[in-house]
Amino acid sequence: MKLTQLILLGGIMISACSVKNEKISYPDTKKENISDNYFGTEVADPYRWLEDDTTQVVAKWVTAQNEITQNYLNKIPFRDKLKQRLTDIVNYEKIGTPFKKHGKYYFFKNNGLQNQSVLYVKETIDGESSVLLDPNTLSSDGTVALSGISFSNNGKYLAYTISRSGSDWREIYVMDLSTLQLTGDHIEWAKFTGASWFGDGFYYSAYDAPDKGKEFSNVNENHKIYYHKIGDDQRSDKLAYQNTKYPKRFYTASVSDDETVLFITESGAGLGNRLFMQNLRKPNSPVIEIASDYEYEYAPLDVIENTIYFYTNYNAPKYRLAKADVNSPEIEKWKDVVSESEDVLSGVDFVAGKIITVYDKDASNHAYVYSLDGKMLHEVELPTLGSVGFSGDKNDNEVFYSFSSFTFPSTIYKYDIGNNKSERYITPKVEFNSDDFITEQVFYPSKDGTKIPMFLTYKKDLKRDGSNPVYLYGYGGFNVSLNPGFSTMRIPFLENGGIYAQANLRGGGEYGEAWHIAGTKMQKQNVFDDFIAAAEYLIKENYTNNKKIAIAGGSNGGLLVGACVNQRPDLFRVALPQVGVMDMLRYHKFTIGWNWASDYGTSADSKEMFEYLYAYSPLHNIKNDGTPYPAILITTADHDDRVVPAHSFKYAAALQAANTGDEPKLIRIETKAGHGAGKPISKTIQEQADLYSFVMFNLGMKPKLE
Repeated sequence: MKLTQLILLGGIMISACSVKNEKISYPDTKKENISDNYFGTEVADPYRWLEDDTTQVVAKWVTAQNEITQNYLNKIPFRDKLKQRLTDIVNYEKIGTPFKKHGKYYFFKNNGLQNQSVLYVKETIDGESSVLLDPNTLSSDGTVALSGISFSNNGKYLAYTISRSGSDWREIYVMDLSTLQLTGDHIEWAKFTGASWFGDGFYYSAYDAPDKGKEFSNVNENHKIYYHKIGDDQRSDKLAYQNTKYPKRFYTASVSDDETVLFITESGAGLGNRLFMQNLRKPNSPVIEIASDYEYEYAPLDVIENTIYFYTNYNAPKYRLAKADVNSPEIEKWKDVVSESEDVLSGVDFVAGKIITVYDKDASNHAYVYSLDGKMLHEVELPTLGSVGFSGDKNDNEVFYSFSSFTFPSTIYKYDIGNNKSERYITPKVEFNSDDFITEQVFYPSKDGTKIPMFLTYKKDLKRDGSNPVYLYGYGGFNVSLNPGFSTMRIPFLENGGIYAQANLRGGGEYGEAWHIAGTKMQKQNVFDDFIAAAEYLIKENYTNNKKIAIAGGSNGGLLVGACVNQRPDLFRVALPQVGVMDMLRYHKFTIGWNWASDYGTSADSKEMFEYLYAYSPLHNIKNDGTPYPAILITTADHDDRVVPAHSFKYAAALQAANTGDEPKLIRIETKAGHGAGKPISKTIQEQADLYSFVMFNLGMKPKLE
């Protein structure tokens, strides 16, 4: 080896050792004498002042924390090379599934490193394309994201919604498709909504303008549905629906494509929703309730002639497709089109005069084609275990779908629905040799014996010698299924001998509503047990050891990581709780936190519910007796109005104050970003470089990144 190489290698080793041995001096976070009494139990909350994230004192605390975190990350010797490798991998053309509207084809494309994907249009599927809407022109730093589009049924207009800095707040603009100019229509303070067209206007949902300085933390109440007519000022929009009896519920409107039926959904009080309908074929017809039990989901999918199609888990925990007559739509009169089956019905599309259904079977997608009367015609053959999404019009024979898996970048196919044949339409050119890797699915026992599925992806030549680094990811909540999917950000970790493990925990939707319920409220511990058992299985089967496991999860998954670290700090070497729900006693007091009570329950519900939440709340169960904790890097963002940053702020302060050993307990606070959606690629690359360098460094990896 050359002398210069030896010197360089020695420098890297010294640098790495210095970071490992350097004692971190955390900010001196003040404690206040604040507490709450829950059913006779006094609970201290010394860091409550961090909830007020608009004050100067909190801003200074954020700056101090970020300086310490960046100082630590800057000393990781391979961090810059990792960032460059991620940049190189991400830099390929990414094209979304085409869709057809009013005779033209539309698709999203990102040239490689554009912060936001661009909406294109072309006259024919193989013709020349032109830019219709480029979100990158809406801000200088890419922090304004396009969050939704809606074409008017007459083909004249495109309404699009934007999000600023990752916030859940939405603004709506309208483009005249004949001139490609904005009309001047502008809607503010919309939330959890798109634009649903009816005539020369659209329905949308919004809140009253929040108090200045409280836009991202105050409880959201009194969601209302408005109708906006093109050309009018928002202040003259017609209030179409509200329910003052229930201020903490969501109300959304949708109109059928033929503009004959208006549906109104009320949600936020249970596991499902109420559903209302107005028959627009009959002038002045009343709004009637057609489904009222809040514990079930009722989603109107389409109206074809006199038939309404519904996707529901009412009397079908694994979901079914039902139909009803427009003139007698009450739920008692619904009839099955596709009945509940052994697998979970997770998606339904009406294309080319037929129905395409997508099922989750052991957390992977399978697709089938049915006739409109519910006769199964054939299965769509997919490349491997993975995830699929279809695009097509019910009156048009052209069908496209995208498919991806852990080692299969998102690929677009043309699908001949009549002959049941697929052909590749767009294949991405990723700097990644998928043939070098393998994905296997295993089933392991949880604490109570329940079999839990888990996907493992790694290099084909990996040896099960108990020494492999693992990145274990989970979520386990809100009926969300974790299906296989591709991420360029995992590639360097996999290339350097890592195992990516994705566990399908209870609380998710992988096996229907019973699987979901088994991880909610007084059964939430099942989710933590499932995740802990995943790590134990990987050790038992000689994939790894407890010094080589990093765990990660975001939002509800951040709660998962925080709870599991408290319960089994000995089992993990690194933890990444991302934008997590960490204060389980007060989560319902911010923005839309009250909406999560269907999964969590609240500390105000009962003494029993309080005690259950208190027993696992990440903030309240940090050990302070010298028990060594893993290296922890918490992430949050200043515009996160879904899970407010106060959760992570208070958790970080408590961790740093506790006696949990010498491993780093850091927090990374992103600016001009929110819960994750719409984040510009520049910020995503930097964040992932920070996270993976932290993981790889603390797992003792020495990555080759040339």
